[in-house]
Amino acid sequence: MDYTMSIPCLFGLEGLVADELRRLNMQDVRAENGRVLFSGGKADIAGANINLRCGERVLLVVDESRADTFDMLFEAVRAMPWEQYITIDGQFPVKGHSLGSKLHSIPDCQKIIKKAVAERLKSKYNLDWMEETGQALYQIQFAIMNDAATLYIDTSGAGLHRRGYRPAGGSAPLRETLAAAIVKLARYRGREAVCDPFCGSGTIPIEAAMAALNRAPGLNRTFAAQDWPWLESEIWIQTKDEARSREYTGNYDIWGGDIDAKNIKLAQANARRAGVAEYIRFEEADAAEFRRETPGGLILSNPPYGERVMQQREAEAIYRQFGAAVSKLDNWSMYILSSHTEFERTFGRKAKKKRKLYNGMIKCDLYMYY
Repeated sequence: MDYTMSIPCLFGLEGLVADELRRLNMQDVRAENGRVLFSGGKADIAGANINLRCGERVLLVVDESRADTFDMLFEAVRAMPWEQYITIDGQFPVKGHSLGSKLHSIPDCQKIIKKAVAERLKSKYNLDWMEETGQALYQIQFAIMNDAATLYIDTSGAGLHRRGYRPAGGSAPLRETLAAAIVKLARYRGREAVCDPFCGSGTIPIEAAMAALNRAPGLNRTFAAQDWPWLESEIWIQTKDEARSREYTGNYDIWGGDIDAKNIKLAQANARRAGVAEYIRFEEADAAEFRRETPGGLILSNPPYGERVMQQREAEAIYRQFGAAVSKLDNWSMYILSSHTEFERTFGRKAKKKRKLYNGMIKCDLYMYY
């Protein structure tokens, strides 16, 4: 049986996620605003969860239907084949959102959908009541857009950015999926030196090391669908074994610096949890003093924005000092993420290219210098 899956992602990363899926040999890949769809079998559900670097989660599309009224929504959801996915004792909480639709009350939509799914399952399992006492979790998500309702079941559980190596971030953590996207946009493959002078909790260097090793980001965590009886455990074991067989080995020049010694200790601990500590050198260092004598390399970084961590003037001073320091480098490329609208002016150089991205809810630009 083939399933349709939806990969929600941060705005601006749709093309990268679609490229990842094609490289995983997924079928019928199509990118839309904020998500990428594809088709596949059971093994592809496991493969997407384990291997995707830039997607946020893997949602199984159950069905979609017009929903102008609550009655229409109830009947449409009750007609969907929930028994193909949810077991007799499965837990199926409901959450979702509605935009531009007549059914704008989220709590009411949740209640209607929950009731409709329960009615369907009770009739199929010949029950008077759904106990929901089993271990398996089938988190139902709904999206009602312009009066069209799409129903999903979340196969991931915790978001895919939860790699398992960062239990606590620094003062302004960068999401792992966005860090992986910066590494991918820089086309880093493990050949040149990589430096992050504002490394914080180490996310960019760690994601760079994982990319260099071709290490699947989901190897050290579990997923909600692993508890689903119809997704056999052998599938997950085999998919993880296949991912490990594709790893590389080598010597990589990856460096992370931060002016805060606490951040360096945190970054080192995160790298150990990720299994990449031997490939990264972390040092307490001031970005204003950044120097490299060797020609060529990559700077991938997410300096303070002046929004949550410090005031804008302080951030501008850092950009100015850092810009002066890197102006002395020989043939280095830089990919710097910032939400500051005056970044280029204070940094002292116009970017060759800019790409709009979002760090959580913060609208940013990735400034590319090469």
